[in-house]
Parts: sequence; C-alpha cells; structure tokens
Amino acid sequence: MKLRALFLPCFIGSALSGIYFLPKVSKVAESAVRMELPDSIASWELVKIPPSEKELKALSADTQFSKAQCYKSRRGEVSIRGELVPDRLDLSIVLSGADINNSIHRPERCMPAQGHTITASSDQMLALENGRQFQAKRLLSIQEISTNRQLKERLKLKCITYYFFVGHDHLTNDHLGRTMLDMKDRLIRGIDQRWAYVSVSMWYGKLDWIDPEVTEAEADRKLRQFLTGFSAEQIAWDQIVR
Repeated sequence: MKLRALFLPCFIGSALSGIYFLPKVSKVAESAVRMELPDSIASWELVKIPPSEKELKALSADTQFSKAQCYKSRRGEVSIRGELVPDRLDLSIVLSGADINNSIHRPERCMPAQGHTITASSDQMLALENGRQFQAKRLLSIQEISTNRQLKERLKLKCITYYFFVGHDHLTNDHLGRTMLDMKDRLIRGIDQRWAYVSVSMWYGKLDWIDPEVTEAEADRKLRQFLTGFSAEQIAWDQIVR
C-alpha cells in the first residue's frame, strides 16, 4: 500500500521535471484566443488597464497581457447623485511566451499574493450559443485589500473567479493536463502550442457602491453571461478540436 501511495506523486514529479529536458522547437502554434480586447462584450463596457509590476516581474519578458475592468449598469438603480450604479468584474488574459519553463501557471498559485484566501474549487461547464461547450474552473475566495496608502485599513470581500486555458487547438481548465499536452506536442507533433490563461472575477456580498447585497447566485450568473459572450467573440473556435 505504501508503494502505491508513493507512485502517483513520484510519477507526477518525474513528468513535470521532464519539461526541462524537452527539445527546443522553432514551430510555434499560436493560441486561439484574440488578445486585442474590444470596447464592449455582451453589454459590458471594457476599460483597459496595464498589467501590474508584480505580474510583469513574475513571468518571462515575452509574456503578453490583456486586462480590463468591465462595467454594466444595474437596471433601475441610481445613486443619490443621480448616477447609474454599475456592476464590475475584472478580466485578465495572460499569453505565455516562448519559454515553456517560465510560462503561465494556475491562478491558485498567485492569488494568495493578491490577498485571496481560496475557500472552494469546482469544475463548471459553460455552453455557448454556437453549440460549443467547455469546462472552466470556478474558485470562491475571500480577498483582503487595503483601502488607504498606509495599508493599515483592510477590507475583506467575497469573490468568485472563473478561469481556463486556451491553446492553439485545445481548451482546458486542467493545468496538469495542459502541461502533459505541451510535452506530447513537443515530442510527437514537433510544435510549441502557445497557451493563454483567461480569468474573470467579481466581488459579491455587501459592496459600498451597491445598495442591495449582491448574492453569490447573482454574481455567478453575471460572470457566466460575460464569459460565454467573451468566449464566443474572442476565441477562434474553428481551431479548437476539443
């Protein structure tokens, strides 16, 4: 029994370490995701923002980023100043560089550094109007952020995050499976499939700028609506084989 228990972690460790011995290839298969963001997606207005300094330092220099804060007015809700009250979600696309050894990673690895404590994880199926469907990873977390420059005042917010990876002809939410596919592509197909990591997140609960409390179900529904619209517009589905 002890040998069986040790076999799986040893196998995974050996497989992952094998990445460093894969041949360098010149044929690059570009990701099927479109990195240039439009001004709006599924009735959400996009405000494009640059990557943070931490993100730029964490990955190789040829990594590409497309990020935006996305807003959509809440129907029938107006602030005391007469302004429309918006929902907000955050969109991030990270496109890996040529070096597979210093490429993108699963968000569970970097979210704690952004103040997140992950409380739950699940696989969720998303269906598009074009008949395609795919699985995304869904994370629940508590995010602690500072509210002043002295970093002394902290605010805790409930958060939902969805993410998945888009390669040249594959789409998956499984980081280990993506890594194994990279190894197979290099050894057998002779290609370096470039991957993009897509994530969207939204706070819920009691938020300062929204009077009624945003339920988890409401936030989840709006994230899925945005994500299906994004996927239909920003992914070249004619390239995806699975």
